[in-house]
Amino acid sequence: MIEAKNVSKWFDGQQVLYDISATFDTGKTNLIIGQSGSGKTVFMKCLIGLLSPEVGEILYDGRKFRNMNAQEKKKLRMEIGMLFQGSALFDNETVLGNVMFPLKMFSPLSHEEQLERAHFCINRVGLVNADAKYPSEISGGMQKRVAIARAIALNPKYLFCDEPNSGLDPRTSILIDELLSDITHEYGMTTIINTHDMNSVLGIGEKIVFINKGHCDWIGNDRTIFRSTSQSLNDFVFASKLFQEVKVFLEREYEAGKEH
Repeated sequence: MIEAKNVSKWFDGQQVLYDISATFDTGKTNLIIGQSGSGKTVFMKCLIGLLSPEVGEILYDGRKFRNMNAQEKKKLRMEIGMLFQGSALFDNETVLGNVMFPLKMFSPLSHEEQLERAHFCINRVGLVNADAKYPSEISGGMQKRVAIARAIALNPKYLFCDEPNSGLDPRTSILIDELLSDITHEYGMTTIINTHDMNSVLGIGEKIVFINKGHCDWIGNDRTIFRSTSQSLNDFVFASKLFQEVKVFLEREYEAGKEH
């Protein structure tokens, strides 16, 4: 579990996060959602440790990040997997080379054991006969799978994903969501996903934290999001025509239920 306690952040005298408290559960897909410029990316960077909040604490299974020394922080970072927006693969490395990268950098395993682990991760994300291919030779969806394989290569306890469906078609986005959900449950990771994709919210949103103008406006899940009384969340959720139609349908169902 990762906890944020009363996190506030400023840039050049401008406050961008306001007293945010939230918990992110182990073995669940935890989503951070919000409009562009809402502060969700800054909040995620605070959670990872890329930014330090001026006020508040970040705890990893009870361990305060702020109180860790350099060696403890290094050990923690080896427990973290990161899936970057746009995959961020090395163009001059093959699929196998990309997945091997964190193992070569941080793993105490022998070269043979590293190869075995890399092949396991590649197979786990459903890539077949792709080891020798370069990123330019595979599709965007396959690139994302390579990035996931690389993110889990060190068997992390915590997995952070920044807009994992960015640039993907709807069908591929669903497949990536399902893969992230399956891996989270299979390995019992604390997975935190930064997204504005409502399909992801409804598909895998076991825990949802909504950030609006630097504030935590709502916390819930995919089953309760349509019953929210937060106007800012409703404006976000029902921004598209499709979800406006969903809202009308739910309201009709609710009224019909009251009559009976």
